[in-house]
Amino acid sequence: MNVSNWLWIGLNTVLLVTGQFLWKYGMTRQKFELDVISVIKLLLSPWILLGLVVYGAATILWLFILSRVPLSVAYPLQSFAYVLAVFGAYAFFHEPLSVPKIIGVILIMLGVSFIGFSANGS
Repeated sequence: MNVSNWLWIGLNTVLLVTGQFLWKYGMTRQKFELDVISVIKLLLSPWILLGLVVYGAATILWLFILSRVPLSVAYPLQSFAYVLAVFGAYAFFHEPLSVPKIIGVILIMLGVSFIGFSANGS
């Protein structure tokens, strides 16, 4: 796999996590119930809308990636989003960072590394 494919997958992963962070931030700014008015307010929230735009861009980029990279390589590499989400949630939303989470992140990084190394060999 060439460097540009790695960069595209990295950008896609960052876009996915950014979309999640925008949604989370948007949800901290309003109360949400499962009723029509709450859903309408939710869909009109600038943070939620921006998250949807970012996710849309990530989806278009993902289709481009799939045209160039085997799914069995590209999809597992996106697991790095979990790593970014754990540390980003800690930094931006002050969510707890526990030992089990850190161990999980290390295991994910090991798995992603194995897949990445195998992609370079194929």
